[in-house]
Amino acid sequence: MKIALFITYLVIHTHLYAQENVNICEPIGLKCEHLSNPLGIDIPNPRLTWMLKDTRQDAMQTAYQLVIGTDSIAVTHNISESWNTGKQLKSDIIVVYKGKKLNPLTKYYWKVNVWDKDGKPTSSQVSTFETGMMGRSNWKGSWISDHHDIHHKAAPYFRKAFEIKKTIQSARAYIAAAGLYELSLNGEKVGKNMLDPMYTRFDKRTLYVVHDVTKQLQSGENAIGVILGNGWYNHQSLAVWDFDKAPWRNRPAFCMDLRIVYTDGTEETIVSEQDWKTSAGPITYNSIYTGEHYDARLEQDGWNKAHFDDSKWKGVKYRSAPADLIISQQTVPIRLITPYSPISIKKIDNRTYVFDMGQNMAGVTEVKAKGAAGTILKIKHGERLDDSGRINLANIDVYFRGDKATDPFQTDIFTLSGRKEDKFTPKFNYKGFRYVEITSTESVALQDLKITSYFMHSDVDAIGEVKTSSKLVNDLWKVTNNAYLSNLMGYPTDCPQREKNGWTGDGHLAIETALYNFDGITVYEKWLADHRDEQQPNGVLPDIIPTGGWGYGTANGLDWTSTIAIIPWQIYLFYGDSRLLEDCYENIKRYVNYVSRISPEGLTTFGRGDWVPVKSTSNLELTSSIYFYVDATILASAAKLFGKQDDYVKYDALSKKIKNAINNKFLDLSTGIYASGAQTELSMPLHWDVVPEDMKSQVAANLNKKVQETDFHLDVGVLGAKALLNALKNNGYEETAYQVAVQDTYPSWGWWVVNGATTLLENWDLQAERDISDNHMMFGEIGGWFFKSLGGILPDTSQPGFKHILLKPIFPNALDQSEVKHRSAYGTIISKWKKNKKTITYDIVIPANTTATFYTPTNVKDQATIQLGSGKHKLIFTLI
Repeated sequence: MKIALFITYLVIHTHLYAQENVNICEPIGLKCEHLSNPLGIDIPNPRLTWMLKDTRQDAMQTAYQLVIGTDSIAVTHNISESWNTGKQLKSDIIVVYKGKKLNPLTKYYWKVNVWDKDGKPTSSQVSTFETGMMGRSNWKGSWISDHHDIHHKAAPYFRKAFEIKKTIQSARAYIAAAGLYELSLNGEKVGKNMLDPMYTRFDKRTLYVVHDVTKQLQSGENAIGVILGNGWYNHQSLAVWDFDKAPWRNRPAFCMDLRIVYTDGTEETIVSEQDWKTSAGPITYNSIYTGEHYDARLEQDGWNKAHFDDSKWKGVKYRSAPADLIISQQTVPIRLITPYSPISIKKIDNRTYVFDMGQNMAGVTEVKAKGAAGTILKIKHGERLDDSGRINLANIDVYFRGDKATDPFQTDIFTLSGRKEDKFTPKFNYKGFRYVEITSTESVALQDLKITSYFMHSDVDAIGEVKTSSKLVNDLWKVTNNAYLSNLMGYPTDCPQREKNGWTGDGHLAIETALYNFDGITVYEKWLADHRDEQQPNGVLPDIIPTGGWGYGTANGLDWTSTIAIIPWQIYLFYGDSRLLEDCYENIKRYVNYVSRISPEGLTTFGRGDWVPVKSTSNLELTSSIYFYVDATILASAAKLFGKQDDYVKYDALSKKIKNAINNKFLDLSTGIYASGAQTELSMPLHWDVVPEDMKSQVAANLNKKVQETDFHLDVGVLGAKALLNALKNNGYEETAYQVAVQDTYPSWGWWVVNGATTLLENWDLQAERDISDNHMMFGEIGGWFFKSLGGILPDTSQPGFKHILLKPIFPNALDQSEVKHRSAYGTIISKWKKNKKTITYDIVIPANTTATFYTPTNVKDQATIQLGSGKHKLIFTLI
């Protein structure tokens, strides 16, 4: 009673489901460069993607046709002057543009026609993308700034008035900035983005952003307003990372083209040049690292409106562009996402209140207050309280080296005007916090203070869900996502308070968790471009990216900077898109070649090691050499994918050489123990496929025994935390892995949650004296592991992007039910099961245009491998 009976049962239920479905197939979710209707496409060969909406059994796309042009009506009728692929007998859902050369500053319309499994055609709705500048030669504006130097504290405000005499068809604002900007038109902020443009290596690559401002312009008089912030470009605060010494550092500047197309076919561009005016305003200081100071007495009402009297404002000055490469910011923006009101308020005295927002987050606090003119409110943000109930910054201000009196850490300073209820929300800063403490220089009544904190992060779509009968599992999934989003600000960071650094290790250790839960490809493509900018000619990378120069030390090695290989590979597996892997190919090669030069025998100590372990330390040469093997293996696979045969032969041989060197030195063939036999030393070789095939069962048994010796508790640092659960689950010890995952006593992930954590922590020990951020992502593998274990949803390297899905769920004894969802590039995968005594009912949804292979877990009576087509499926199993 094995595979035959399973298939019979499957066919019966497949037929039943098919009766319910509507006979329809539709291409949906059209995107260009993984963005919906984007503005500012700068590359000549953008990627066009879609998915298939078809709930019938075995739904499949048998052919597609792309139609692209500048006339929407023509495209609707399958007529195109730009590109018509004709009918392609393929199931592809990602196609690289290969049509007529795209023109800059042009709106293109496109649609896709598909043919379903029965050969019937259907069409998508028409989608759009607009090209950007596509080169510096198309800019008309100049780079301008005020007349101050890098030490001047007040943020510069800029304005220009202009008149519109014709009827507008469309208008786009193209704005590049060295630093940060906020753009307004006729007194209203443009868009909802925060902290634009994203942080880059400014002297190599500066970003511009495109806004559709058609509706914000008006007939007659208009005015543009721009405020500039320092951001990472002019880092005035002092910290150990030396951002104040960055080679690009300068007073913020910007360049802008406001391009207006009129209904009569003519165009006009309002540009940044010397006829603009500048002044100081109420933002008297701003630091991305510490806080923002705002004096409401200095507000100039109507400064960004047409009829404002700017006779006292000064002229601007020209500046050179910060970099030769000024390119479009093609990633999801940072925004204020979720508002939080206080869940409790503690009055310390008549001048001091402490607000508990109930959630550790990255973000800003909006304060509305009334008071006498000149009253100063200090708005401090922190993760912890001291015994008196006030904020304690001791766990996060340890690397700050500035003046705590004039530039207090994680603190905004808000001076009231006395004229009205004043309102302040930082524009050019964010913090990591749960608690907000407001201290006033004058007595203030609670009713005169209103605060709202906003969780702020890159606005990535949520595409994953874990919902089980275990509250701890559900909470772990949520707190992991909270930590991840807190550390996503156009690039992945380690923590949103103490550092805000793009630590490479944290980035790749959490990459699967990231991609199962969020549609983050554009963030990682931006960050890997930063990697390429920061890489030295010899291949070396810093371990924080971007960097002002810090991080090229002796320990910035493989266990951290393997981001250059691991992240492009994971993007390829999750999206089926090889563009990032191809863009990074030569950089991976340069990196691997560098390590080969310094480690000719295949073993290396280049790395940081198993950071923040519980107790046992692991051999640095073993852990670093394993990542050397991982990188070489990825490079060989990429070479094969791209048809680079000589490279494939070379790096495949290198990976085998490294693997053999690791096993020859560290594996005791008689005992099946690596190095000293610590959890990390046993789990990493298993997880990264270093263990010889005939030794895997023995090594896995040793790991299982080691975990049992700790009563199913962790004894790992960050490298082991990535490997341990996977090594156990993938080698027959699912129950052990699950017991570790849901452990709720020290040391464990659950220990944090039962002690009130709403994000992941930096240290297993709640009483640790260093490495004690309360919002960190380096231990973030746990969130992704639930998708790989309880859901068992895995990509297939031979058909990536979940074109073919591997389903390898586990049914733990202590869990009654689980529902795991992941919206892949092809659609939503659902892996749902429920236990009734010894019976498991398993419901599966496989998206259209894909297939799956299901593997029964080890605790099921009858073992089988089952092939599944798209659609809904129900399977029933008996547990052992």
